[in-house]
Formats: sequence, C-alpha cells, structure tokens
Amino acid sequence: MEDKTLFNTRELAEFLNINEKMVYSLISDKRLPATKVTGKWLFPRNMVELWLERETINVPKGMAGPSTYPGLVVISGSNDILLDRAVSLFNRFYPDHMAVFGNLGSMGGIKALRRNLCHIAASHLLQETEDEYNFDFAKEELGEFPAVVNFCRREQGLLLAKDNPKNIKAVADLGKEGIRIANRTPGTGTRLLLDRELEKAGLEGEKVQGYERELGRHLDVGLEILGGRADAAPGIKAVAGLLDLDFLPLRWERFDLLVLKSRFFEREVQNFLGLLHESAFRDLIETLEGYDLSICGRVVFPQKMQTKKEKAQ
Repeated sequence: MEDKTLFNTRELAEFLNINEKMVYSLISDKRLPATKVTGKWLFPRNMVELWLERETINVPKGMAGPSTYPGLVVISGSNDILLDRAVSLFNRFYPDHMAVFGNLGSMGGIKALRRNLCHIAASHLLQETEDEYNFDFAKEELGEFPAVVNFCRREQGLLLAKDNPKNIKAVADLGKEGIRIANRTPGTGTRLLLDRELEKAGLEGEKVQGYERELGRHLDVGLEILGGRADAAPGIKAVAGLLDLDFLPLRWERFDLLVLKSRFFEREVQNFLGLLHESAFRDLIETLEGYDLSICGRVVFPQKMQTKKEKAQ
C-alpha cells in the first residue's frame, strides 16, 4: 500500500488487517477517527496511528509516554535562558514539528521523566560530593541511569544590584541586617546550590530576609533586584548580563538533558538533540554571558564509569 495521508474504508481495513465491516463497528464502538465526505468515510492516517497507540494494552515497561503527536517533543525541568531560546529555534527549524517546555525545576523534570510526562528532562542537580551532577538523583528517582547529554556549562552565583551598594562579598553577607534576597523554588538546582552555600557559611535559610520569597525563573529573581525589591538572589550570570546587574560567581555547573534509554532514538528526541550541533544554536550564546558549549551535545557518564572505561583501554 502506498503511503497515504487519508485512507478509504478498504484501505483502512487492509492497513488494520481486518474485515471492512469491522471498520464500521470500530467507528461507533471504539471512536475510530473518521470523517464523511460526499457520503464516503475517510480516515486521516496520523489520527488512526495515534488511536492505535491509545488503544494499545500490555505496554512494555518504559514504553508508555507523553502523547506522541507526530513531531511533538516535550521538555520539562530546570529554567534556563539558553534552553528557552533553543526551544524557539527548534520551532523555527522544524515548522512541521513543535517543542514545548514545562518549568518544573530540575527535580520536577526528573519526576516527570519517571512518570513519562516528557521526552527530555533538563537538570543541574549538584550531588553530595560536589564533583558530579544529576546521576545520583536520576538513579534514585528512575531506578536506573538515563541517557545523559550535556546541554551546556553555565556560571552560577549571586545576582546583585548594580554597583553592589550593599557591599555583598560572600554568601555569608546575606545574613547581615538590612539585606533582602529573592529566592528560587524548592526542587530547583539553583535553590539546592544556595542552601548548600548557606550551610557552609553557617547560616540558616529561614533567618535570611526574603528567603521565603520564591520565584520560578532566573529572570524573575533578577527583576526583583532590578526593581529594588531585593538586594541579592541566586541565579546565572546570563541574567546579570541581560539586566545589567552585578554578579558574584560561585561555580560553573553542568546543565544536562536526561532521556530514558527506551526513548533516546525516537525521532522527536533525536531532532532536538541534533539541534545542539547546528551553528544557529551555537550562535545563540553570542549575546549571552556565562555559558560554555565545549561539551554541548556529548553523552556524559558518571566519573566512576569513565574511570573504569579508561582502565579497560
């Protein structure tokens, strides 16, 4: 059968390997997608394939997933300015496809991946040893290591008011009287980093003025400072550059894209990952500070696995 976008009744029966009379039963009993034109039933192939997927039972573990409308890729997890631009670029690159993003924070993205609500999770969760990212969190939540592809390295720190009028030189200064912060939401990698830095400085978060003021995006906390409602906030250097704020660096971090291995080679996932190697994507950081794409697009492994691999060579 030739590849058609619309089936008639005979063609659909052949496609489904059933009797033509059964097609009419499926229309009424199973809501088989169909439309009538000049008295004849027609069946859009893409909707029939989607209907088949929804009617499938006994799905192998790890195969169920987000609604797989052809060309749709769902990304969830950590907020990032470059990722927002990459999603927009993807939608321009592939006009017959669509990428959408759910801002759930790094941990929320991994949880969504476990529940198969997304194709890709974006995460930058710093592990306890502070020499690795994401793997321990993903293993604990998913029960296995996903495929991990680096999206970027980016610089994290404290966003400060222009010219740093409160003279904030270290995280410990956030505990001084009269200094107000804006904070990120729990479950975000940025909040996790701030909490660890506060602990190192001997500060309890609840005693820092503004600690409970939680916002969902890096740009939002930057705007709190720009508007004079906060003196400092955890965030990425890119926001400081965009809003002309001062910046106190804390560390460069690895920001990764996590994909279940069972979905890694799906067309939508590969289309998005392939975008990372396009010059148009690389050009996006020309107007952004605090990004490094030196390992962007590479599959990354836990350091202990890399060591074993090196020993075997």
